[in-house]
Amino acid sequence: MTLPDHEIIEECRDVCRATVGVYVLTSCYGCQLVMATVQKIMEIANLVDFKCFYMVSSKSSLHEPVDIAFVEGSVSTEKDLEELKEVRKNAKVLIAIGACAVNGGVQSWSEGDLNYDELYASVYGNSKIKYKGLQAAPIDSHVKVDYYLPGCPPEEDEIMYFLSTFLFGSYPEEIDYPVCAECRLEGNPCILIERGAPCLGPITVAGCKARCPSFDVPCIGCRGPVPHDNSWFDSLALTFRNKGYSKDHIRERMKIFCSFDKNLEERLEKVFGRKK
Repeated sequence: MTLPDHEIIEECRDVCRATVGVYVLTSCYGCQLVMATVQKIMEIANLVDFKCFYMVSSKSSLHEPVDIAFVEGSVSTEKDLEELKEVRKNAKVLIAIGACAVNGGVQSWSEGDLNYDELYASVYGNSKIKYKGLQAAPIDSHVKVDYYLPGCPPEEDEIMYFLSTFLFGSYPEEIDYPVCAECRLEGNPCILIERGAPCLGPITVAGCKARCPSFDVPCIGCRGPVPHDNSWFDSLALTFRNKGYSKDHIRERMKIFCSFDKNLEERLEKVFGRKK
């Protein structure tokens, strides 16, 4: 039986009061903004003590110990790395929130193609910047991450789910199925099969309720690859090939948000290395 929202909150009040930190590295601040404007956040506000949340309070401190740390953004500068290590040191549980923290974000798109010096020269030329840059990478390239909250940005109900599970002394379950599953539940026709649109729904982790395909917009994979190889990659890439897309085209589209997917080349070769 599902309890009404107010009964859940009443029950939760007797459980604990968690200390939480929300931190941001190189990103657009979109995940932090969504978290600050979640409509139901006030319903659990008295259960959560935000020790760090710069978008909400200038009194925030990076050095406060917290039960739960949400980290947005990729590691793209030495300053990012220093702050991330400090957060990890002070947090009991660390959650990567959003596409940049989970998968490196679009700033890591060139991973494997260009090195840092080449990227720097193409953007800044001979100019100097304040912070020493690093090749953009997801935060688990540098520290241990306990849980992943994907999305660009994550959905409001996902944020509430993550906070609520920890307040109850539980943990969030990982989504291990693709956007296609939600797309079918929404009753959408398959825009990949029916009109050859380069939709990445079969390899992208669900949770967005197939928002883009529901508006006839191909999924671009912003939530990252489905974990545990539970994606329909063979059928997806084979359909792409049969629709006339090249291997390079598929790779470049997938790398926008999945450049750190270590299995990408192996999967592409598995499809393009076979006969039609």
